[in-house]
Amino acid sequence: MQTFIVYALPPAELNRIRAAGRDDFGHPLRFFVNDDVPGAPLRCCLRDAEIGERVALLAWRPLTEAPDSPYAEVGPIFIHADECPGYPEGSGYPAGFRHRSQLLRSYSADGDIVDYEITEGADAEPTIERLLANPAVAVIHSRNVKAGCYMFTIRPGAGASCRTPGAESGA
Repeated sequence: MQTFIVYALPPAELNRIRAAGRDDFGHPLRFFVNDDVPGAPLRCCLRDAEIGERVALLAWRPLTEAPDSPYAEVGPIFIHADECPGYPEGSGYPAGFRHRSQLLRSYSADGDIVDYEITEGADAEPTIERLLANPAVAVIHSRNVKAGCYMFTIRPGAGASCRTPGAESGA
């Protein structure tokens, strides 16, 4: 029984933004070719960009459950510049982020921060399980430890002790 599900950004939403050439906050997408190893952390497929891949930078609001919450901030994220198949739901913690320390921040259904903890990507599951054991937790966001940027969303699975409203939204 899966106790949590990892969600990347929804491919349909990203395709809509790519087609518009602007993010949902009116900023034009910024395109570049990745020249770093490891490259920019991609929120579309949950791995680092490879050398030579086209990447886009845009603004994103990850706390979709409570957009009026003071914690529903908007921040920068990287995605593939062109359509990407995304990250398969049910694939568990992303192998492409195992090398990264992450801040796991849990939120209530009202969008309030419940708890947070820094974890190593290689050993993230126990921390996720501990955060999800709190019945007040509706969703967890993984964030970059150094820059604080949103990485991906974690929601309770069938085996978790809490239930999440809006779990089908995927963001």
